[in-house]
Amino acid sequence: MRRYAVVIERGENNFSAYVPDLPGCITTGKTVEEIERNIREAIELHLEGMVEDGDPIPEPTTSVSYVDLQVA
Repeated sequence: MRRYAVVIERGENNFSAYVPDLPGCITTGKTVEEIERNIREAIELHLEGMVEDGDPIPEPTTSVSYVDLQVA
């Protein structure tokens, strides 16, 4: 099992998500819940396509962290 980091961003009218370790693996949606479903499907399809093309499946290398700051 591999665990890929997903970045979710809020746009003006929707959300988008991408996987830094899988270039080109992106999706959009109206809610975070929709994005979570869509990105899982996008990752699965992306990896299936890589296997079909004979490309190696990349190991996840991206990590995420948060920095808490108090803003004046």
